[in-house]
Amino acid sequence: MLHRCIDSDYRSAGAKDIGCKNPDMPTTRIEVSRLIRSQPAEIFAVVSDPAGHVAIDSSGMLMAATGEPVHAVGDQFVVHMDREALGDYPLGIYDVTVDITTYRQDEEIAWTILGSLQPQIGHIYGYLLAPTDEGTLVTSYYDWSDIDPVWAERDIFPIISEHALRATLGILARQVQGGV
Repeated sequence: MLHRCIDSDYRSAGAKDIGCKNPDMPTTRIEVSRLIRSQPAEIFAVVSDPAGHVAIDSSGMLMAATGEPVHAVGDQFVVHMDREALGDYPLGIYDVTVDITTYRQDEEIAWTILGSLQPQIGHIYGYLLAPTDEGTLVTSYYDWSDIDPVWAERDIFPIISEHALRATLGILARQVQGGV
């Protein structure tokens, strides 16, 4: 599991120090945190809405989404993707289904991606929201520790970088703070 140091600013906002990256450990999870000066409910409204996923995506892959905001584990929506934005694999335009795997209103949401590739990959994306006196400490995570062995053997993970997760948190902050 990948461990990252948490800045003292985040620690003072209530984040738990999970330690620093150990170069001898295999990397199977990325976590990044950012203090966003909004309430958890405002942030959760964005990350539980298909249109919100598209609006805050920093990768450029999410082109549009079809479906309603999610409310429970097992809820799904479709995202129209364009992998050309990453410039790694010429997959072109395709659709995936976002399948909610964790849902705790205003606290945590996570999902896996279901697509046409077989076997299904099994990677998880998610957000943890922790209220603070100054807003909400938002942790974005990407975990590929339980991917199907067929995909693990290909050694193509992570698909989304730590930088992209951090950039998405910046866009999320701008979205919910109204540019403040």
